[in-house]
Amino acid sequence: MDQQWLFTMAFFAWLAGAVCFVLGLHMMNSPATGRRGNQVSAAGMTIAVVTTLVWLALKDPGLSITAWIIIVVGFLIGGGIGLVMALRVKMTAMPQLVSLFNAVGGGAAALVAIEDYLHVVGTPAESIPTSIFVVLGVLIGTITFTGSIVASGKLQGLISGKPIPVPGGQMTTLALAIVAVVGTIILVLAAGPGTPLDGIGSGLKTLILGVIIVSGLTFGVTMVLPIGGADMPVVISLLNSFTGTAAAMSGFVLNNPVLIIAGALVGAAGGILTKLMADAMNRSITNIMVGGFGGGEGVVAVTDASGGTVREVSADDAAIMMAYAQKVIVVPGYGLAVAQAQHAVRELAELLESRGVEVLYAIHPVAGRMPGHMNVLLAEANVPYPLLKEMDEINPEFPRCDVALVVGANDVTNPAARSNPASPIYGMPILDVDHAKNIVVIKRSMGRGYAGIDNELYTDPKTGMFFADAKAGLEQLAQAVKAL
Repeated sequence: MDQQWLFTMAFFAWLAGAVCFVLGLHMMNSPATGRRGNQVSAAGMTIAVVTTLVWLALKDPGLSITAWIIIVVGFLIGGGIGLVMALRVKMTAMPQLVSLFNAVGGGAAALVAIEDYLHVVGTPAESIPTSIFVVLGVLIGTITFTGSIVASGKLQGLISGKPIPVPGGQMTTLALAIVAVVGTIILVLAAGPGTPLDGIGSGLKTLILGVIIVSGLTFGVTMVLPIGGADMPVVISLLNSFTGTAAAMSGFVLNNPVLIIAGALVGAAGGILTKLMADAMNRSITNIMVGGFGGGEGVVAVTDASGGTVREVSADDAAIMMAYAQKVIVVPGYGLAVAQAQHAVRELAELLESRGVEVLYAIHPVAGRMPGHMNVLLAEANVPYPLLKEMDEINPEFPRCDVALVVGANDVTNPAARSNPASPIYGMPILDVDHAKNIVVIKRSMGRGYAGIDNELYTDPKTGMFFADAKAGLEQLAQAVKAL
Protein backbone atom coordinates (compact mmCIF):
# COMPACT_ATOMS: atom_id res chain seq x y z
CA MET A 1 0.00 0.00 0.00
CA ASP A 2 1.27 3.49 -0.91
CA GLN A 3 2.83 5.09 2.20
CA GLN A 4 1.27 8.51 1.57
CA TRP A 5 -2.21 7.02 1.15
CA LEU A 6 -1.71 4.96 4.28
CA PHE A 7 -0.67 7.99 6.30
CA THR A 8 -3.64 10.00 4.97
CA MET A 9 -6.12 7.34 6.12
CA ALA A 10 -4.39 7.07 9.49
CA PHE A 11 -4.40 10.86 9.80
CA PHE A 12 -8.17 11.07 9.34
CA ALA A 13 -8.72 8.26 11.83
CA TRP A 14 -6.50 10.05 14.36
CA LEU A 15 -8.43 13.24 13.66
CA ALA A 16 -11.69 11.38 14.43
CA GLY A 17 -10.19 10.28 17.74
CA ALA A 18 -9.17 13.86 18.50
CA VAL A 19 -12.71 15.07 17.74
CA CYS A 20 -13.97 12.55 20.30
CA PHE A 21 -11.57 14.05 22.86
CA VAL A 22 -12.86 17.55 22.19
CA LEU A 23 -16.51 16.48 22.36
CA GLY A 24 -15.87 14.42 25.49
CA LEU A 25 -14.15 17.31 27.23
CA HIS A 26 -17.02 19.61 26.31
CA MET A 27 -19.55 17.12 27.70
CA MET A 28 -17.60 16.95 30.96
CA ASN A 29 -18.45 20.61 31.45
CA SER A 30 -21.78 19.49 32.92
CA PRO A 31 -22.24 16.83 35.64
CA ALA A 32 -25.34 15.60 33.81
CA THR A 33 -23.30 14.68 30.71
CA GLY A 34 -19.96 14.00 32.41
CA ARG A 35 -20.32 10.20 32.32
CA ARG A 36 -21.14 10.26 28.61
CA GLY A 37 -18.19 12.57 28.06
CA ASN A 38 -15.89 9.99 29.63
CA GLN A 39 -17.32 7.31 27.34
CA VAL A 40 -16.87 9.46 24.22
CA SER A 41 -13.29 10.26 25.23
CA ALA A 42 -12.60 6.55 25.83
CA ALA A 43 -13.95 5.80 22.36
CA GLY A 44 -11.59 8.40 20.96
CA MET A 45 -8.64 6.79 22.73
CA THR A 46 -9.67 3.37 21.38
CA ILE A 47 -9.76 4.76 17.84
CA ALA A 48 -6.34 6.37 18.32
CA VAL A 49 -4.70 3.22 19.70
CA VAL A 50 -6.20 0.82 17.14
CA THR A 51 -5.33 3.17 14.27
CA THR A 52 -1.73 3.44 15.48
CA LEU A 53 -1.37 -0.35 15.69
CA VAL A 54 -2.86 -0.91 12.22
CA TRP A 55 -0.75 1.88 10.76
CA LEU A 56 2.38 0.39 12.32
CA ALA A 57 1.59 -3.08 10.96
CA LEU A 58 0.95 -1.85 7.41
CA LYS A 59 3.79 0.67 7.36
CA ASP A 60 6.38 -1.85 8.51
CA PRO A 61 5.25 -5.41 7.62
CA GLY A 62 8.69 -6.70 8.54
CA LEU A 63 8.37 -5.67 12.19
CA SER A 64 9.78 -8.51 14.25
CA ILE A 65 7.64 -10.78 16.37
CA THR A 66 9.73 -9.68 19.35
CA ALA A 67 8.62 -6.09 18.84
CA TRP A 68 4.94 -7.13 18.70
CA ILE A 69 5.37 -9.24 21.83
CA ILE A 70 6.83 -6.24 23.65
CA ILE A 71 3.89 -4.07 22.52
CA VAL A 72 1.27 -6.63 23.56
CA VAL A 73 2.94 -7.36 26.89
CA GLY A 74 3.19 -3.64 27.57
CA PHE A 75 -0.54 -3.27 26.90
CA LEU A 76 -1.41 -6.16 29.16
CA ILE A 77 0.83 -5.09 32.05
CA GLY A 78 -0.02 -1.38 31.90
CA GLY A 79 -3.70 -1.90 31.19
CA GLY A 80 -3.98 -4.61 33.83
CA ILE A 81 -2.33 -2.52 36.54
CA GLY A 82 -4.44 0.51 35.63
CA LEU A 83 -7.67 -1.52 35.68
CA VAL A 84 -6.93 -3.14 39.04
CA MET A 85 -5.93 0.15 40.63
CA ALA A 86 -9.00 1.95 39.28
CA LEU A 87 -11.34 -0.78 40.54
CA ARG A 88 -9.77 -1.17 43.97
CA VAL A 89 -8.82 2.39 44.89
CA LYS A 90 -10.92 4.03 47.58
CA MET A 91 -12.32 7.49 46.98
CA THR A 92 -9.99 8.85 49.65
CA ALA A 93 -7.02 7.60 47.63
CA MET A 94 -8.25 8.94 44.29
CA PRO A 95 -5.94 12.02 44.45
CA GLN A 96 -2.94 9.75 44.94
CA LEU A 97 -4.03 7.64 41.98
CA VAL A 98 -4.40 10.73 39.80
CA SER A 99 -0.89 11.80 40.81
CA LEU A 100 0.51 8.39 39.91
CA PHE A 101 -1.23 8.50 36.53
CA ASN A 102 0.30 11.95 35.99
CA ALA A 103 3.70 10.46 36.76
CA VAL A 104 3.19 7.63 34.28
CA GLY A 105 2.05 10.03 31.56
CA GLY A 106 4.96 12.40 32.10
CA GLY A 107 7.48 9.58 32.26
CA ALA A 108 6.14 7.98 29.07
CA ALA A 109 6.33 11.29 27.20
CA ALA A 110 9.93 11.78 28.35
CA LEU A 111 10.92 8.26 27.26
CA VAL A 112 9.38 8.76 23.81
CA ALA A 113 11.31 12.02 23.38
CA ILE A 114 14.58 10.45 24.60
CA GLU A 115 14.23 7.47 22.26
CA ASP A 116 13.50 9.69 19.28
CA TYR A 117 16.45 11.97 19.98
CA LEU A 118 18.84 9.03 20.18
CA HIS A 119 17.67 7.98 16.71
CA VAL A 120 18.03 11.38 15.02
CA VAL A 121 21.09 12.83 16.76
CA GLY A 122 23.94 13.16 14.29
CA THR A 123 21.70 12.31 11.29
CA PRO A 124 20.14 14.58 8.62
CA ALA A 125 16.81 14.26 10.45
CA GLU A 126 18.20 16.28 13.36
CA SER A 127 16.84 19.82 13.15
CA ILE A 128 16.09 22.81 15.36
CA PRO A 129 12.31 22.10 15.55
CA THR A 130 12.93 18.45 16.41
CA SER A 131 15.46 19.36 19.10
CA ILE A 132 13.11 21.94 20.63
CA PHE A 133 10.21 19.48 20.86
CA VAL A 134 12.45 16.66 22.11
CA VAL A 135 14.10 18.70 24.85
CA LEU A 136 10.82 20.25 26.00
CA GLY A 137 9.22 16.80 26.10
CA VAL A 138 12.13 15.42 28.12
CA LEU A 139 12.27 18.36 30.52
CA ILE A 140 8.54 18.67 31.19
CA GLY A 141 8.07 14.91 31.32
CA THR A 142 10.85 14.31 33.85
CA ILE A 143 9.67 17.15 36.09
CA THR A 144 6.14 15.75 35.99
CA PHE A 145 7.36 12.23 36.73
CA THR A 146 9.22 12.91 39.97
CA GLY A 147 6.98 15.82 41.02
CA SER A 148 3.87 13.65 40.74
CA ILE A 149 5.46 10.82 42.71
CA VAL A 150 6.37 13.21 45.54
CA ALA A 151 2.85 14.71 45.49
CA SER A 152 1.34 11.22 45.67
CA GLY A 153 3.62 10.36 48.58
CA LYS A 154 2.54 13.48 50.46
CA LEU A 155 -1.14 12.70 49.91
CA GLN A 156 -0.67 9.08 50.96
CA GLY A 157 1.22 10.08 54.09
CA LEU A 158 4.43 8.33 53.00
CA ILE A 159 6.04 11.79 52.92
CA SER A 160 5.23 14.45 55.50
CA GLY A 161 2.48 16.83 54.39
CA LYS A 162 4.28 19.81 55.87
CA PRO A 163 6.67 21.89 53.73
CA ILE A 164 10.04 20.13 53.55
CA PRO A 165 12.91 22.50 52.77
CA VAL A 166 15.58 21.23 50.37
CA PRO A 167 19.30 21.88 50.84
CA GLY A 168 20.03 25.32 49.43
CA GLY A 169 16.34 26.20 49.30
CA GLN A 170 15.04 28.02 46.25
CA MET A 171 18.59 28.65 45.02
CA THR A 172 18.98 24.91 44.40
CA THR A 173 15.78 24.83 42.36
CA LEU A 174 16.85 27.94 40.46
CA ALA A 175 20.27 26.42 39.72
CA LEU A 176 18.63 23.27 38.34
CA ALA A 177 16.39 25.39 36.13
CA ILE A 178 19.40 27.31 34.80
CA VAL A 179 21.27 24.08 34.01
CA ALA A 180 18.24 22.72 32.13
CA VAL A 181 17.74 25.95 30.16
CA VAL A 182 21.42 26.23 29.22
CA GLY A 183 21.47 22.58 28.14
CA THR A 184 18.36 23.14 26.05
CA ILE A 185 19.88 26.17 24.32
CA ILE A 186 23.07 24.24 23.51
CA LEU A 187 21.19 21.29 21.97
CA VAL A 188 19.00 23.61 19.89
CA LEU A 189 22.00 25.64 18.63
CA ALA A 190 23.81 22.40 17.78
CA ALA A 191 20.91 20.84 15.87
CA GLY A 192 22.30 20.03 12.43
CA PRO A 193 24.45 21.64 9.74
CA GLY A 194 24.52 25.42 9.60
CA THR A 195 23.61 25.96 13.24
CA PRO A 196 25.97 28.01 15.44
CA LEU A 197 27.22 24.96 17.37
CA ASP A 198 27.04 22.31 14.65
CA GLY A 199 30.55 21.14 15.50
CA ILE A 200 29.45 19.46 18.72
CA GLY A 201 29.61 15.67 18.41
CA SER A 202 26.74 13.24 18.97
CA GLY A 203 28.36 11.85 22.11
CA LEU A 204 28.56 15.26 23.76
CA LYS A 205 24.96 16.04 22.75
CA THR A 206 23.78 12.81 24.35
CA LEU A 207 25.72 13.66 27.50
CA ILE A 208 24.08 17.11 27.63
CA LEU A 209 20.67 15.46 27.21
CA GLY A 210 21.55 13.23 30.15
CA VAL A 211 22.34 16.31 32.26
CA ILE A 212 18.96 17.79 31.29
CA ILE A 213 17.23 14.54 32.30
CA VAL A 214 18.92 14.53 35.72
CA SER A 215 18.12 18.21 36.21
CA GLY A 216 14.46 17.66 35.35
CA LEU A 217 14.10 14.66 37.64
CA THR A 218 15.73 16.54 40.52
CA PHE A 219 13.76 19.72 39.82
CA GLY A 220 10.48 17.80 40.16
CA VAL A 221 11.49 16.73 43.67
CA THR A 222 12.81 20.10 44.82
CA MET A 223 9.74 21.85 43.39
CA VAL A 224 7.10 19.77 45.24
CA LEU A 225 8.84 18.91 48.54
CA PRO A 226 8.66 22.49 49.93
CA ILE A 227 4.93 22.75 49.14
CA GLY A 228 2.55 22.02 52.00
CA GLY A 229 -0.33 19.57 51.90
CA ALA A 230 -2.98 22.29 51.77
CA ASP A 231 -1.75 23.28 48.32
CA MET A 232 -1.70 19.75 46.89
CA PRO A 233 -4.97 20.16 44.90
CA VAL A 234 -3.37 23.04 42.98
CA VAL A 235 -0.13 21.11 42.53
CA ILE A 236 -2.00 18.09 41.15
CA SER A 237 -3.81 20.17 38.54
CA LEU A 238 -0.56 21.93 37.58
CA LEU A 239 1.26 18.61 37.14
CA ASN A 240 -1.69 17.35 35.11
CA SER A 241 -1.19 20.34 32.83
CA PHE A 242 2.51 19.45 32.57
CA THR A 243 1.61 15.88 31.57
CA GLY A 244 -0.58 17.13 28.73
CA THR A 245 2.09 19.54 27.51
CA ALA A 246 4.73 16.79 27.54
CA ALA A 247 2.38 14.52 25.57
CA ALA A 248 1.83 17.29 23.00
CA MET A 249 5.60 17.65 22.60
CA SER A 250 5.80 13.89 21.97
CA GLY A 251 3.07 14.30 19.36
CA PHE A 252 5.19 16.85 17.50
CA VAL A 253 8.19 14.53 17.69
CA LEU A 254 6.19 11.58 16.32
CA ASN A 255 4.14 13.73 13.90
CA ASN A 256 0.99 12.30 15.48
CA PRO A 257 -1.96 14.75 15.36
CA VAL A 258 -4.12 12.94 17.91
CA LEU A 259 -1.32 13.06 20.48
CA ILE A 260 -0.76 16.75 19.78
CA ILE A 261 -4.45 17.61 20.14
CA ALA A 262 -5.03 15.39 23.18
CA GLY A 263 -1.94 16.71 24.93
CA ALA A 264 -2.86 20.31 24.14
CA LEU A 265 -6.37 19.77 25.52
CA VAL A 266 -5.06 18.27 28.76
CA GLY A 267 -2.39 20.94 29.09
CA ALA A 268 -4.82 23.81 28.51
CA ALA A 269 -7.55 22.33 30.73
CA GLY A 270 -5.06 21.67 33.54
CA GLY A 271 -3.65 25.18 33.24
CA ILE A 272 -7.09 26.79 33.39
CA LEU A 273 -8.07 24.62 36.36
CA THR A 274 -4.84 25.52 38.17
CA LYS A 275 -5.57 29.22 37.71
CA LEU A 276 -9.16 28.82 38.90
CA MET A 277 -8.07 26.92 42.02
CA ALA A 278 -5.35 29.45 42.79
CA ASP A 279 -7.97 32.20 42.50
CA ALA A 280 -10.23 30.22 44.84
CA MET A 281 -7.46 30.42 47.44
CA ASN A 282 -6.81 34.09 46.61
CA ARG A 283 -3.17 33.32 45.93
CA SER A 284 -1.00 33.45 42.83
CA ILE A 285 0.39 30.26 41.34
CA THR A 286 3.90 31.58 41.98
CA ASN A 287 3.07 32.12 45.65
CA ILE A 288 1.75 28.57 45.92
CA MET A 289 4.85 27.08 44.29
CA VAL A 290 7.31 28.97 46.52
CA GLY A 291 5.25 29.76 49.59
CA GLY A 292 5.36 26.40 51.37
CA PHE A 293 1.85 26.87 52.74
CA GLY A 294 0.01 24.27 54.79
CA GLY A 295 1.36 21.31 56.65
CA GLY A 296 -0.36 20.63 59.93
CA GLU A 297 2.13 20.32 62.71
CA GLY A 298 4.62 22.53 60.94
CA VAL A 299 2.51 25.68 61.22
CA VAL A 300 1.99 27.83 64.27
CA ALA A 301 -1.64 27.76 65.35
CA VAL A 302 -3.78 30.84 65.42
CA THR A 303 -6.02 30.75 68.45
CA ASP A 304 -9.45 32.28 68.80
CA ALA A 305 -8.98 35.83 70.05
CA SER A 306 -12.37 35.85 71.75
CA GLY A 307 -11.38 33.02 74.08
CA GLY A 308 -14.65 31.26 73.25
CA THR A 309 -15.56 27.80 74.43
CA VAL A 310 -16.71 24.79 72.47
CA ARG A 311 -20.35 23.71 72.79
CA GLU A 312 -20.99 20.00 72.34
CA VAL A 313 -24.31 18.62 71.08
CA SER A 314 -25.81 15.13 70.96
CA ALA A 315 -27.22 13.31 67.95
CA ASP A 316 -30.77 13.93 69.22
CA ASP A 317 -30.17 17.67 69.59
CA ALA A 318 -28.73 17.97 66.08
CA ALA A 319 -31.47 15.78 64.60
CA ILE A 320 -34.22 17.94 66.08
CA MET A 321 -32.64 21.10 64.66
CA MET A 322 -32.41 19.64 61.17
CA ALA A 323 -35.73 17.76 61.13
CA TYR A 324 -37.71 20.92 61.91
CA ALA A 325 -35.66 23.21 59.66
CA GLN A 326 -36.74 24.63 56.34
CA LYS A 327 -33.29 24.63 54.75
CA VAL A 328 -30.18 22.59 55.58
CA ILE A 329 -26.86 23.06 53.80
CA VAL A 330 -24.36 20.20 53.96
CA VAL A 331 -20.69 21.20 53.76
CA PRO A 332 -18.57 18.15 52.86
CA GLY A 333 -14.81 17.95 53.33
CA TYR A 334 -11.95 15.48 53.35
CA GLY A 335 -13.19 13.93 56.60
CA LEU A 336 -16.29 12.77 54.72
CA ALA A 337 -14.07 11.03 52.18
CA VAL A 338 -11.84 9.44 54.82
CA ALA A 339 -14.86 7.92 56.57
CA GLN A 340 -16.46 6.83 53.26
CA ALA A 341 -19.58 8.59 54.52
CA GLN A 342 -21.00 9.80 51.20
CA HIS A 343 -23.83 7.24 51.25
CA ALA A 344 -24.63 8.00 54.88
CA VAL A 345 -24.97 11.72 54.18
CA ARG A 346 -27.22 10.98 51.21
CA GLU A 347 -29.45 8.76 53.41
CA LEU A 348 -29.75 11.53 56.01
CA ALA A 349 -30.57 14.05 53.30
CA GLU A 350 -33.33 11.81 51.93
CA LEU A 351 -34.87 11.50 55.40
CA LEU A 352 -34.84 15.27 55.81
CA GLU A 353 -36.28 15.79 52.32
CA SER A 354 -39.11 13.37 53.14
CA ARG A 355 -40.02 15.76 55.97
CA GLY A 356 -40.12 18.73 53.60
CA VAL A 357 -36.65 20.09 54.38
CA GLU A 358 -34.70 21.61 51.50
CA VAL A 359 -31.18 20.13 51.44
CA LEU A 360 -28.31 21.62 49.45
CA TYR A 361 -24.59 20.84 49.31
CA ALA A 362 -21.91 23.55 49.47
CA ILE A 363 -18.82 22.69 47.41
CA HIS A 364 -15.60 24.66 47.93
CA PRO A 365 -13.19 24.53 44.95
CA VAL A 366 -10.30 23.20 47.04
CA ALA A 367 -12.23 20.94 49.44
CA GLY A 368 -10.63 17.51 49.53
CA ARG A 369 -7.29 16.59 48.03
CA MET A 370 -7.84 17.09 44.31
CA PRO A 371 -9.97 19.24 41.99
CA GLY A 372 -13.59 18.09 42.06
CA HIS A 373 -12.99 15.60 44.88
CA MET A 374 -16.28 16.34 46.65
CA ASN A 375 -18.27 16.35 43.39
CA VAL A 376 -16.99 12.88 42.49
CA LEU A 377 -17.55 11.60 46.01
CA LEU A 378 -21.18 12.73 46.18
CA ALA A 379 -21.89 11.63 42.62
CA GLU A 380 -20.86 8.12 43.68
CA ALA A 381 -23.67 8.27 46.26
CA ASN A 382 -26.13 9.42 43.56
CA VAL A 383 -26.63 12.87 45.05
CA PRO A 384 -28.58 14.81 42.39
CA TYR A 385 -26.27 17.11 40.45
CA PRO A 386 -28.50 20.22 40.77
CA LEU A 387 -28.13 20.07 44.58
CA LEU A 388 -24.34 20.52 44.37
CA LYS A 389 -23.72 24.26 44.62
CA GLU A 390 -20.39 25.97 44.03
CA MET A 391 -19.09 28.52 46.54
CA ASP A 392 -20.24 31.68 44.74
CA GLU A 393 -23.71 30.26 44.27
CA ILE A 394 -24.23 28.88 47.79
CA ASN A 395 -22.71 31.63 49.94
CA PRO A 396 -25.74 33.96 49.60
CA GLU A 397 -27.91 31.07 50.85
CA PHE A 398 -26.22 30.67 54.24
CA PRO A 399 -28.00 33.63 55.95
CA ARG A 400 -31.30 31.96 54.95
CA CYS A 401 -30.12 28.54 56.11
CA ASP A 402 -31.55 27.14 59.37
CA VAL A 403 -28.76 24.58 59.86
CA ALA A 404 -25.36 24.22 58.22
CA LEU A 405 -24.05 20.67 58.65
CA VAL A 406 -20.25 20.59 58.32
CA VAL A 407 -18.86 17.09 57.75
CA GLY A 408 -15.08 16.93 57.76
CA ALA A 409 -14.44 20.37 56.24
CA ASN A 410 -12.02 22.58 58.17
CA ASP A 411 -9.91 25.29 56.55
CA VAL A 412 -12.53 26.14 53.89
CA THR A 413 -15.01 27.12 56.65
CA ASN A 414 -12.64 29.06 58.91
CA PRO A 415 -13.79 32.68 59.48
CA ALA A 416 -10.16 33.60 60.22
CA ALA A 417 -9.73 33.84 56.46
CA ARG A 418 -11.88 36.97 56.59
CA SER A 419 -11.12 38.42 60.01
CA ASN A 420 -7.59 37.55 61.10
CA PRO A 421 -4.74 39.19 59.12
CA ALA A 422 -2.25 37.07 61.09
CA SER A 423 -3.77 33.83 59.79
CA PRO A 424 -1.90 32.05 56.96
CA ILE A 425 -5.24 31.58 55.17
CA TYR A 426 -6.22 35.27 55.45
CA GLY A 427 -7.79 36.43 52.20
CA MET A 428 -8.75 32.95 51.01
CA PRO A 429 -12.41 32.84 49.92
CA ILE A 430 -14.33 30.49 52.21
CA LEU A 431 -17.82 29.08 52.57
CA ASP A 432 -19.82 31.49 54.73
CA VAL A 433 -20.94 28.79 57.15
CA ASP A 434 -20.79 31.19 60.11
CA HIS A 435 -23.64 33.18 58.54
CA ALA A 436 -26.08 30.29 59.02
CA LYS A 437 -28.60 30.48 61.87
CA ASN A 438 -27.30 27.26 63.42
CA ILE A 439 -24.19 25.18 62.75
CA VAL A 440 -23.50 21.50 63.46
CA VAL A 441 -19.97 20.23 62.95
CA ILE A 442 -19.29 16.49 62.81
CA LYS A 443 -15.66 15.93 63.71
CA ARG A 444 -13.70 13.23 65.51
CA SER A 445 -11.72 15.70 67.58
CA MET A 446 -10.62 19.32 67.74
CA GLY A 447 -7.70 18.49 65.45
CA ARG A 448 -6.62 21.05 62.89
CA GLY A 449 -6.91 20.89 59.13
CA TYR A 450 -4.07 20.80 56.62
CA ALA A 451 -3.31 24.49 57.16
CA GLY A 452 -2.45 23.66 60.78
CA ILE A 453 -4.55 26.40 62.40
CA ASP A 454 -7.47 26.47 64.82
CA ASN A 455 -10.90 26.97 63.27
CA GLU A 456 -12.69 29.93 64.82
CA LEU A 457 -15.99 28.49 63.65
CA TYR A 458 -15.83 25.86 66.39
CA THR A 459 -16.08 28.46 69.17
CA ASP A 460 -18.91 30.37 67.52
CA PRO A 461 -21.91 30.44 69.94
CA LYS A 462 -24.10 29.16 67.10
CA THR A 463 -21.92 26.09 66.57
CA GLY A 464 -22.59 22.71 68.13
CA MET A 465 -19.77 20.16 67.93
CA PHE A 466 -20.89 16.56 67.42
CA PHE A 467 -17.76 14.50 68.07
CA ALA A 468 -17.90 11.30 66.03
CA ASP A 469 -16.50 9.58 62.98
CA ALA A 470 -18.26 11.10 59.99
CA LYS A 471 -19.98 7.90 58.87
CA ALA A 472 -20.97 6.79 62.37
CA GLY A 473 -22.13 10.29 63.27
CA LEU A 474 -24.30 10.61 60.16
CA GLU A 475 -25.81 7.21 60.81
CA GLN A 476 -26.65 8.26 64.37
CA LEU A 477 -28.27 11.44 63.07
CA ALA A 478 -30.32 9.43 60.59
CA GLN A 479 -31.55 7.10 63.32
CA ALA A 480 -32.43 10.07 65.50
CA VAL A 481 -34.41 11.69 62.68
CA LYS A 482 -36.29 8.45 62.06
CA ALA A 483 -37.22 8.31 65.75
CA LEU A 484 -38.87 11.74 65.70
